[in-house]
Amino acid sequence: MSNEDQKELGNTLWKIADDLRGSMNADDFRDYMLSFLFLRYLSDNYETAVKKELGKDYPVVAVAGSLSPLSLWYKNNADDIAQFELQMRRKVHYVVKPDFLWSSISELARTQHNDLLHRLEDGFRYIENESFESTFGGLFSEINLSSEKLGKNYTERNTKLCTIITKIAEGIAKFSTSSDILGDAYEYLIGQFAAGSGKKAGEFYTPQQISSILSEIVTLDSQDPSTGKKKHFSKILDFACGSGSLLLNVRGQIGAHGIGKIYGQEKNITTYNLARMNMLLHGVKDSEFEIHHGDSLLNDWGILNEQNPAKKQKFDAVVANPPFSYRWEPTDALGEDFRFKNYGLAPKSAADFAFLLHGFHFLSDEGTMAIILPHGVLFRGGAEERIRRKLLEDGNIDTVIGLPANLFFSTGIPVCILVLKKCKKPDDVLFINASEHFEKGKRQNQLRPEHIKKIVSTYQFRKEEDRYSRRVSMDEIKANDFNLNITRYISTAVQEEEIDLAAVNNNLLEIEKSILEASKKHNEFLKELGKPGIPYGGK
Repeated sequence: MSNEDQKELGNTLWKIADDLRGSMNADDFRDYMLSFLFLRYLSDNYETAVKKELGKDYPVVAVAGSLSPLSLWYKNNADDIAQFELQMRRKVHYVVKPDFLWSSISELARTQHNDLLHRLEDGFRYIENESFESTFGGLFSEINLSSEKLGKNYTERNTKLCTIITKIAEGIAKFSTSSDILGDAYEYLIGQFAAGSGKKAGEFYTPQQISSILSEIVTLDSQDPSTGKKKHFSKILDFACGSGSLLLNVRGQIGAHGIGKIYGQEKNITTYNLARMNMLLHGVKDSEFEIHHGDSLLNDWGILNEQNPAKKQKFDAVVANPPFSYRWEPTDALGEDFRFKNYGLAPKSAADFAFLLHGFHFLSDEGTMAIILPHGVLFRGGAEERIRRKLLEDGNIDTVIGLPANLFFSTGIPVCILVLKKCKKPDDVLFINASEHFEKGKRQNQLRPEHIKKIVSTYQFRKEEDRYSRRVSMDEIKANDFNLNITRYISTAVQEEEIDLAAVNNNLLEIEKSILEASKKHNEFLKELGKPGIPYGGK
């Protein structure tokens, strides 16, 4: 599918959402729209696999409105269903009953069947609890099919759902159902909803252009990025994963089979569900990822809370875009937590360094961590200065990248990317000031592919460029009291051209001479006309 077709699909879906949501809040309607897109993908992927598995035994259905092919097969082969489903779990890792497939649901919607709402409720419960080897409890918990926003009574709600599903089915019928295509459409819609609803939705969405920078950086060899990408990661982590776009970008960089397992954590229940759907919709099998619903600052995920150092989780890459300057409640107990006790606690007013230390603790010795943070972490004093100083003295901060302002939906402030490593070869810190390299947009500024390529290439080859990048020694950073404010080390100011005062003075004298001559000539004309002359400069 071409980029034009992908864009057309995204625009088609967004127009459907915009036309149908009516008075419903955009965030609420988002959950319906994305869930139905997810069901469409699961169903089409499953039916394709079923057709391949059954071969010539796959029923041909020629009459519209009759049983779907899989429904017909189930009806005629009742004794073989259990074995068939077992085989499908081996092949595609999940099962969808015929009644719950998108083809069946969309047919009910097309015919305005009054049982659609009940069928959807049953189907969502089945997918959450029975479709996969792993249970996905609460996957559709944010979709309230009994909500009065859909209608005042069952009939109105059923009718509204029939309309929504029919429009979606018609809108995407001509497009491919591959995970790449529908996955891109899913990401596009998340971005559109984030742009339309501002801060609330923007909190869980990292723009693709910034995701690309982080994912390209962490997939390069950590000890010598100039040698190129690593070929395999055992485990990667995003401890504030939002809708999962960062994790999927890393997977896209290294390849679908290049990562043993993807780990993510998300505190917001809505976003947690979006992330799980997003993984499955991009073709990541349920055995290939684990998303945890919980608070990273409290470290309430059992697999990360192992006290035995020999059993601690270590990740080959850590990426994150945590909430900026998040207020938290550090306790005495957290002060003794293994993640923080060697550094101290971040202040209540800003948990930025708490998030950083959480992820950094679980980074492997050969891994790379890239985290998006507000610029304040580079220069704020107090507890943050002490944490920053220790990270610098231990040689853990590798690169500081300053990005342009207004790249996010949720905030217009400029942000930075910190690249950290447990073990790094260079004994300096690379500063990249990319704040003036962007394309201005109406609502958000954009990083063009060439801007992204320049940032990544500068990091990869540790290049220095006037007014853009510089390697700074630890002695210089120490002399600046461990302040990492980028403008201390890279000035983007254009040096003013040196003025030749003698030449300027000669030029002024020539101008003065020309004015005097013109004035004399003018006065001669006035004299011929019998009019008094105009004095100039007292002459």
